[in-house]
Amino acid sequence: MKSHLLRLLALPLVSLVMLGAAPRAEAQAYPSKPIRMFVGYSAGGAVDIIARVLGQQISTSVGQPVIVENKPGAGTNIAMRALIESPPDGYTLMLAANALAANPALYAPPPFDPARDVTPISLVGRVPVVIAVNAQSDITSLAKLIATAKAKPDSVTFGSPGNGSTPHLAMELFERVAGISLTHVPYKGGAQAITDTLSGQLQAVATNALEVLPQAKAGKLRVLAVMSPGRSPLFPDAPTVAESGYPGFEAAVWYGVIGPAGMPAPVADRLYEEVQKALRTPEVRDRLASAGGEVMPVTREQFAKMINAERARYEKLIREAGIKPD
Repeated sequence: MKSHLLRLLALPLVSLVMLGAAPRAEAQAYPSKPIRMFVGYSAGGAVDIIARVLGQQISTSVGQPVIVENKPGAGTNIAMRALIESPPDGYTLMLAANALAANPALYAPPPFDPARDVTPISLVGRVPVVIAVNAQSDITSLAKLIATAKAKPDSVTFGSPGNGSTPHLAMELFERVAGISLTHVPYKGGAQAITDTLSGQLQAVATNALEVLPQAKAGKLRVLAVMSPGRSPLFPDAPTVAESGYPGFEAAVWYGVIGPAGMPAPVADRLYEEVQKALRTPEVRDRLASAGGEVMPVTREQFAKMINAERARYEKLIREAGIKPD
């Protein structure tokens, strides 16, 4: 009778121990099957390339495939919707970029709320936006571009990968800081904007450093300025906007891994550690460097704060400039 009573008394204690061990067991067991990583852009672009090299490193570390799935369209909203509707179990992720912060203000009604619908996992890195012109252009410097635009507002045209794209928003910020007005010509991606700059149909193009690099190396494009805090090793002769008379100015395309809202903390923390481990590998660092970018190791909390700060900045800019998506 006494031993039976002791067994009954021990049951709650055993249950509590088992419950306490559940999160640890969940984290240890994860992952036990392939992980999907959505990319809201077509294959071959900067986000896709970085997702694949990052996924490969994570796959090697955890012993499970990381399958990159391209879901382009609607300014990444198609991929974002697929992510939000996925189970928050750590097996569906997304490599997001600035659209994560900009789209809630760019589209009406807002397609999602990052604070409500997303689990921030890890910032990966950033690649600067650059301003470039045809190498034969009379606009030989950022100062000349500004002087031309001030002498005749809206006379300078520039192309971007599209309305509401990061380079477009970066140029809108630059126009306000420099006190100039340019004419924006949106495209469905940076490649055609570069082609029309080379042919003389556009006077300038704003896009990420990776897309400009081949034509700049070939001597066909001249990079007037980079929007990173410091000079880019890809374009060492090109000044930053900050050192060109606008201290503190910077604009970059940033990349970060996110999951659906409600992910278990042990799983999100495990994924954070795996991303950080991948960011320390030469393969990921070299791939970002070859795109003109840099690794950005920050905490999960810092990444979440950055998303909120970027969202507030874009919301103000989009509202004041009246920017609409393509």
